[in-house]
Amino acid sequence: MSKTEVKHPDKDVSTGSYSAGVLIDGWLYISGQGPVDMKTGKVVAGSIEEETRLTLHHIGRILEAGGCRFEDVVKCTCHLADIRDFDRFDRVYAEFFFSIRPARSTVQSVLWGGIKVEIDVIARATS
Repeated sequence: MSKTEVKHPDKDVSTGSYSAGVLIDGWLYISGQGPVDMKTGKVVAGSIEEETRLTLHHIGRILEAGGCRFEDVVKCTCHLADIRDFDRFDRVYAEFFFSIRPARSTVQSVLWGGIKVEIDVIARATS
């Protein structure tokens, strides 16, 4: 049982002491991702829709680096700074997941750096 670190392929700076993803026994665990510029490490502030789209773009890049796709995601945990943004968040989220959508928890949380959304996922590698 060996575990492998999976990195965001565009990330140039450290944003903390964690792995973007860890692949073990065919499962990919992706740490909480948010709307961050991967070249500078700075928050990319925007509307809930913009921040959600960028966050899911980052997740997609890590999924790809780990040999997965959005279709392989089985569980998401979503943190919103303001739960009243849920409907707007959910509309963008639905653009990334088709067919059988992953199980999901969505909660209101105090988030780092003033971001509006953070999402972590678990995916099953199909290859």
